[in-house]
Amino acid sequence: MMVDKIQLGERWYILATASPNDERRRVLKHNKLFAMFDRFGDIESIGLGEEGIYHGDTCFLSHQELHIEGVRPMYLNSTVKDDNGLFIIELMNPDLHPEGKNRILKGELHIFRAKLLYENTCYEHVRLVNFGLEPINVSMSMEFSADYKDIFEVRGTTRLQHGRHLSPVVSEDEVVLGYCGLDKLLRQTCVRFDPPPQKLSGECAEFSVALEPKAEAHFYIQVGCQIGEVAPSHEDYYDAFTKVSQFSRERMDERCRVVTSDPFFNRWIDRSTADLIMLTTRLPEGDYPFAGLPWYATTFGRDGILTAHEYLWVDPGMAKGVLTFLAAAQATEIDAVRDAEPGKILHEARDGELAALKEIPFGRYYGTVDATPLFIGLAGAYYERTGDLAFIRSIWPNILAALNWIDQYGDRDGDGFVEYARSLETGLAQQGWKDSHDSVFHQNGRLADAPIALCEVQGYVFDAKCRASRLATLFGEHDLAAELKRTALVLKTRFDEAFWCEEIGTYSLALDGNKQQCKVASSNAGHTLWSGIASPRHAARIAQQLLSPDFYCGWGIRTIPISAARYNPMAYHNGSVWPHDNAIIAEGMARYGFTDKAMQIFSGLRDVSLHVDQNRMPELFCGFEKRPDEGPTMYPVACSPQAWAAASVFSLLQACLGLSFDPEKAEVRFRHPQLPAFLDHLEVRGLSVLDAKVDLWLQRYPNNVGVNVIRKQGNVEVVAVA
Repeated sequence: MMVDKIQLGERWYILATASPNDERRRVLKHNKLFAMFDRFGDIESIGLGEEGIYHGDTCFLSHQELHIEGVRPMYLNSTVKDDNGLFIIELMNPDLHPEGKNRILKGELHIFRAKLLYENTCYEHVRLVNFGLEPINVSMSMEFSADYKDIFEVRGTTRLQHGRHLSPVVSEDEVVLGYCGLDKLLRQTCVRFDPPPQKLSGECAEFSVALEPKAEAHFYIQVGCQIGEVAPSHEDYYDAFTKVSQFSRERMDERCRVVTSDPFFNRWIDRSTADLIMLTTRLPEGDYPFAGLPWYATTFGRDGILTAHEYLWVDPGMAKGVLTFLAAAQATEIDAVRDAEPGKILHEARDGELAALKEIPFGRYYGTVDATPLFIGLAGAYYERTGDLAFIRSIWPNILAALNWIDQYGDRDGDGFVEYARSLETGLAQQGWKDSHDSVFHQNGRLADAPIALCEVQGYVFDAKCRASRLATLFGEHDLAAELKRTALVLKTRFDEAFWCEEIGTYSLALDGNKQQCKVASSNAGHTLWSGIASPRHAARIAQQLLSPDFYCGWGIRTIPISAARYNPMAYHNGSVWPHDNAIIAEGMARYGFTDKAMQIFSGLRDVSLHVDQNRMPELFCGFEKRPDEGPTMYPVACSPQAWAAASVFSLLQACLGLSFDPEKAEVRFRHPQLPAFLDHLEVRGLSVLDAKVDLWLQRYPNNVGVNVIRKQGNVEVVAVA
C-alpha cells in the first residue's frame, strides 16, 4: 500500500492507491498544531499514511501505538467532544495468557485515553482500571517514532535527498527525537512521560502496572514540537485542558448562537461552529480559517475569503482577520515562479522544508485568478455587515492595488474579461476554484487551452467593482466610483453576450485562449447568480437546470451534469458534490427570488449531515444518485473538517432567511424569509449590529415566517419584508 505522486504535466495531486486506514479518523487542532489519529487513539503508518502529529507542514510524530502485554487493546468507543477540545477513547483488554498463570480475562481491564492539543504540544492521559476480582499485573507499552515528512511528501511528492535524523536523546522520563533539515532548521519531538517508565528507549516506553481489584493507575504523556529555538509548552495536563476549554468558550462567546426546533440540524450547526473555531488560527494579523485537514492546514486566499463570506453574518471578526492577513501578503512585484503580480492576492502559503527549499512553489504562491476580486468583494461585504469604515480605509490602498491588478494583469488581452495562464510549468494549470488539471474542457471533452476566462470569475469581478464603487463614494472618490460602476455595467452586458450559450441553456463554463466557448453546463454558472452578473432573463433557466436530475443527485448539485463528456461521480471536480459550491448557488438563487429552490439544496445537504461521521460536512462527496436507505458515497481523500464546507450551513440559512444588514441605519433585514420543512422555528441569540445585540425568534407558518424580537441591547431595528 502506498501513496504516490501523479503530475500529469500540470500539478501535484494526492494519488491514493489505498483507502484510509480508518474511515473514522479523529482530528484535533490548536493554532498551527494539528493531529490525526485512528479511532483507537493511535497513529499508524499504513493506509494513506496521513495520520500523525503535525506542526505546520511537518509531521513531528508519525507512529504511536499503545499495547497491553504486547497486543493492541480491543476497541469500545471513541469520540471528539462537541467543542473539538478533547478526544476520548475507551478500550479493553483481549483475553491475555489464556493458558498461563497470569491469565486476564477479556474486559477485566478498562483502558481510557484522552488527548488534547494546546499550543505546540499534544497532551495525553491514560487510565487503567481493574474491574476483575483478582489483582492484575500487566505491562503497558507505547511505541513512537518521527519521520519528519513534509505534508507534500505525505501527499506523494518524492524527494531525492533528505536531511539528517539525529540519534534519540534518552533520559529517565523523556525522549528527544530530532531532524536537521536541508533547510538548516532543527526540528525536535520531545516525548515526556509521567510517571517515568520502567524502561525507556528511543522508540518505546514500557510500564509495569500492578492493580488491585477496582484500583486504577494514571499515566500522562506529552508530545511537544520544537522548531529551532522555539521550545514546546510543558503545561500540566489539567492546566492544558482548562486553557483549551477556556479558549473554546471565549471563541464561542464572540459569535452569535443558532438553536432550532430540529435536534438533528442543531448537531450539524454545532459541529460546524466547533469546526470553524478549531480551524481558525490566531495569526499576528488576526483570525484566519485554515482551509482543511489534513492536506490544507494553512492559509488559502480563496478558501479563507469564501469561508469568511459564508460566516460573515455570524462572526464578522473572521472576515476582518482574513482581509488583514491577505492585505499584508498581497503581491507587490512580478515573480513568475510564484505567479505573482502587483496587487494580486495570495493563493496559498506553506512553511515546511520543501517550501523553504523551493522544492514546491507554494511558499507564497499567487496562482489563483479569483482570490483578488473575491478579496475586494469581501471587503465590501464586511463594510455592509459592520459599518467599519475605519478598517476599510486602512486597507483601501490594497483594494485599489487589487482593482489595478484586475485591469492591468487579470485582463491579459484587454478584452474586458479576466483570464489566467500560469507563468511556468511548475505552477497550477487551472487557477479557478476547480483547480484539477481536467476541470475546464470543451463539449467533446478536449481540455481548454489557456489563457482561460471562467464564467464565475467574471461575476466575481462584477461584484468587486460594484462594491468598490460604493466604498469609493464613501471616501469621496466620486470619479473612481462612477468609473467602477460604468465598467461593471459594461462587463455585465458583454458577459451575457460572450458567455451565454443557448445550445446548453446556461452560461458556458469558460472561454478558451481562442475566445471559443467551452460549451459545458456546470455549477460554475450558479455562481453568476451569487455575484449578480447573470441576466434576470436567464436566471430562472439556470436555477431550474441546476436542480434537474442531470445535475441534482438528491444530496446536492454536482459540479457538472451526467450528460457532460467528462462526468465521473468519483472525480474531484467533474461530477462530485461540494457543499460550499451548493451554498453559494443557493444564495444566488435566493438573490433572484428562487428561495424555494435554495431550500431544496438546503434540505439535501441537511440529509447529508445525518449520515456523515460526527455530523461533519466533508470537503466534497461523490455525485452518485441518492438511493433509499443509503447515505452519500464519501470521497476517499476529502478533507474533513474543511472550512468552507463547515461554513456552508450558515450561508444556507442566510439565503433562506433573506438576511442582510444596513449598518448606516443599524438595521437587521429579512427579505421574504422562509424556513425549510424540517425547521418549525429558529432562534438567533446575540446577533450583533454595530454596538448593539439582538435575540430573534423565527417561526414558520403555512405561508410565511414570523420574525419576533426577544431581546434588544442597544440601538438596533429589525425589518422584515414578507
